[in-house]
Amino acid sequence: MGLSFVFELRRTLDNFGHQPQTSPVSKPKRVSGPSSRTPRRILIIHGPNLDMLGAREPSIYGKEPLARINERLARIAKREGAALETFQSNHEGALIERVHRAKKQRISWIIVNPGGLTHTSVALRDALAAVAIPFLEVHLSNIYSREPFRRHSYFSDLAVGTICGLGSQAYEFALQFALHSN
Repeated sequence: MGLSFVFELRRTLDNFGHQPQTSPVSKPKRVSGPSSRTPRRILIIHGPNLDMLGAREPSIYGKEPLARINERLARIAKREGAALETFQSNHEGALIERVHRAKKQRISWIIVNPGGLTHTSVALRDALAAVAIPFLEVHLSNIYSREPFRRHSYFSDLAVGTICGLGSQAYEFALQFALHSN
């Protein structure tokens, strides 16, 4: 799977009816030229225990450290002309505060791996709902093939999409989607 897969997935989603609605009274969209185009701003949030990637249960979460994943994502974003910021915390409150700041910073997309908070945090879910920034939910492992308590996500119903079970490549797919969506 590579970049062509992501674009094919995007094409499929577009054809499936994920097109913006227009009305006869809608204002025409202004065509942006190179000088008026603002770079896309993307925030990646890594939840609890993701700072332990590479060392923590590598048979489930992989052997790649978080720093290497972030470096790879930064290279992709830079190549695409986007501003990328990553944030990791083991503290729910810090994650919530970071989501709140994203609104003020005019972040256009959030990619979030809530870690174990996926199954417990109504507060982080409410923060994402409050800022109304589109977001993608990412999980390294397939949460639906694991223990029963991991099969429920407080985020999936709000997320634009959820990618799980593809290891660290899931972040790349999410980033490509955020970079190339309208």
